[in-house]
Amino acid sequence: MKKIRIGILGLGTVGSGVVCLLNEQRELIQRRLGVEVVIGRIADRSAHRKSAEGVPEDNLNTDFDGLLDDPDIDIVAELIGGTEDARRHILRALKNGKPVVTANKAVLAIHGEEIFSSAEEAGCPLGFEASVAGGIPIVRNLREAFAADRIESVAGILNGTCNYILTEMTEKGAEFAATLKIAQELGYAEADPAFDIDGVDASHKIAILANLAYGTPVDLEAIPTEGIRGIDAIDISFARDLGFRVKLIAIARETEGRLDIRVHPAMLPEHHPLSQVGGVFNSVAVVGANAGPQAFIGQGAGSAATASAVVGDIVEIVRWLRDNGGQSRLPAAAFLPDSRRRLKILSPKEVRTPYYIRFSALDRPGVLSRISGVFGNFDIGLETIIQKGRAGRDDHVPLVIMTYEASEESMQNALGEILSLDVVSPEYALLRVESDGTRFA
Repeated sequence: MKKIRIGILGLGTVGSGVVCLLNEQRELIQRRLGVEVVIGRIADRSAHRKSAEGVPEDNLNTDFDGLLDDPDIDIVAELIGGTEDARRHILRALKNGKPVVTANKAVLAIHGEEIFSSAEEAGCPLGFEASVAGGIPIVRNLREAFAADRIESVAGILNGTCNYILTEMTEKGAEFAATLKIAQELGYAEADPAFDIDGVDASHKIAILANLAYGTPVDLEAIPTEGIRGIDAIDISFARDLGFRVKLIAIARETEGRLDIRVHPAMLPEHHPLSQVGGVFNSVAVVGANAGPQAFIGQGAGSAATASAVVGDIVEIVRWLRDNGGQSRLPAAAFLPDSRRRLKILSPKEVRTPYYIRFSALDRPGVLSRISGVFGNFDIGLETIIQKGRAGRDDHVPLVIMTYEASEESMQNALGEILSLDVVSPEYALLRVESDGTRFA
């Protein structure tokens, strides 16, 4: 029986999960493919301290280039993380005619166009299902299930750390700092959580999804990105009273030939499918012009879920190799983003959404009319105005306002003027409202 040999770069959490899954499912994969898939070699920076079931000691070492140049390795799985080394290894594998599978969102978000071009030039498939949303098969669905449809929007909860924190704050009324500490103790957040809670991780993932959905390269620096550090428990409580949930949302949609792509906390209607996703789970909601709205929910990270996506890509490529007589030069376009075009990204000031704003205002006659007058001067319509509670010792009360859709530029100009009023304290909160969820009702 023919053997396909896998070379694995990196034996960390994901790499170990891939080794485990390939060993556990060896007979199942063989039965489905009629091909034996084996681990040929593993390269890891700390190979001397590690072992892998079924892999001879001599085949587990630190020789990355040796693995990439080995003619007996048929497919390379890049699982080391990071960007520069990963980029170099992926490009070398492709140049050597080896299909590549990667779980590396950062390298694709930053160097994706170079890597995609190299894969196409080499005629080598590039599998990257595991790079976004762990075990959720969103890459395959965007590439295949929506192939004949125009995608109106892609929105997702793409970071489990943030979703856990916001879920706990919503359900328990806890504050951000205390919840983050618990998340770190449980292993849901890193010791340095900035990559997650500042929205960087989610921006990498939405860049990849936008690339697939709209066929455009995305400049990460141009994505407006805001994390969850500033979320206050009181605003989550007000949101619930108003029928909304607060989530860190990554969203992309084409509008009038330009790309509206951003990452920020948002209030979602409680009936939106993303509102129902709690804990460390991820979810992606896609609206197709013809297929309509669809939601995908599942484990967004972790050894088992990510390994499942990696091995799924390996199996898909093995099937191509099998059906192509073992030749690695394949119709790589079946694995890559479609025809390329470059959409200009909307600047932050051009984005239009409804808004939630909470001010701390003096509890005196005429204050509300002064605030609403400023909004009117910038053509911002007010949908709901709620005064919450009674004045405290400083005579200020929380004033919650929900607006109709307005541009970010108008909102920021209005805020600047309102916060300069002598009846409003400098403390305020602002959340954007995403109401696409009505299509899921």
